[in-house]
Amino acid sequence: MTGVSLSPPRAARVPSVRMPHWDNARFLAVTLVVIGHGIQRLTYDSNYALALYLFIYAFHMPAFAIISGYFSKPGPPSALQMRRVLTDILLPYFIMEAIWALVKFFAEGETDLNPSKPSWTLWFLLALGIFRLILPYLALLRWPLAWAVIGSIGVGYFDNVDSTFSLSRAIGILPFFVLGWKLREWGVIERWQTATRSVWLYRGLAVTVFAGWLAIILSNIDLWRTIDLRFWFFYDDSYQGLGESQWFAGGVRLGLIVLAVILSAAFFSLVPRRHTWITDAGQATMYVYLLHSFVLYPLRESGLLQDERASAMWLLSLVLASIGVALVLSAPIVKKIFHHIIEPKPRWFFAPLPDDSAPPAKKP
Repeated sequence: MTGVSLSPPRAARVPSVRMPHWDNARFLAVTLVVIGHGIQRLTYDSNYALALYLFIYAFHMPAFAIISGYFSKPGPPSALQMRRVLTDILLPYFIMEAIWALVKFFAEGETDLNPSKPSWTLWFLLALGIFRLILPYLALLRWPLAWAVIGSIGVGYFDNVDSTFSLSRAIGILPFFVLGWKLREWGVIERWQTATRSVWLYRGLAVTVFAGWLAIILSNIDLWRTIDLRFWFFYDDSYQGLGESQWFAGGVRLGLIVLAVILSAAFFSLVPRRHTWITDAGQATMYVYLLHSFVLYPLRESGLLQDERASAMWLLSLVLASIGVALVLSAPIVKKIFHHIIEPKPRWFFAPLPDDSAPPAKKP
């Protein structure tokens, strides 16, 4: 949360033939986003809701960042690629921020329009832009993944690096984006696509990993609630802001990064590699990501999801409803209606592209 796109910006898309595995992964990941946002208010009163929330948030946005990094190029962008970053990331961001400003004005009387503070889900759009800006420079260094991890851990020690333009969060999850890029360079996914005999072994291991993580969450749920573990998974606040000012607080983030990588690997290994009934929906993850918050906003703000309604039945109902929301928003009719908002193409806004095919001018 293109990867938001969750699909990466089209400037970064490399393969001409879509791989069903990635479209399946995109849709499943964005569905986890919708579920996480849908049950968030239940986490205050329900341990089961909090457990599911922690289970999802430990890896779903890192997985999106990995997908985005996999489809990103490390070289300097061309003029066409830079234009597409503007149309695929920045223009949708400002359009959606303006719409959110109107929603907040009519619903809450709030008049504070501040594009530097992303509304709800929009932080990931800015993070994608930051990733594209940073990657060509990281690619010039030795051990870019190690530097990204150091940056993620180090930024937590600075209180003055905050959520303005999503900077703290972008740097926090940068290692996953770089990891995705390196996975393509290492050819890991290509080998997985052609694997046969070892597939079910890895998938069995993945199920074991997820079951173990869920068991750890459930057996220590009171501890996780006490220390507000969920806020650590946002990769947003400084360690001081999270209530941990000790010098070793960065070690906690390092542990969470390792955990997210393990869980993301388990997630990707369980994603179907062939074309399925959700594959086509995986091509519309940007629509699901940007529009689902408008569906959930009235429900979240109504107070219907707290106190006596924080039951297991409500939790199950919200999970199923969230899956339904993701499916509906990925439908072709939604793309047709909201295409000009989510994927604007204002040709009049840009200067003509340089003619790269023209021969270079001769020196006098």
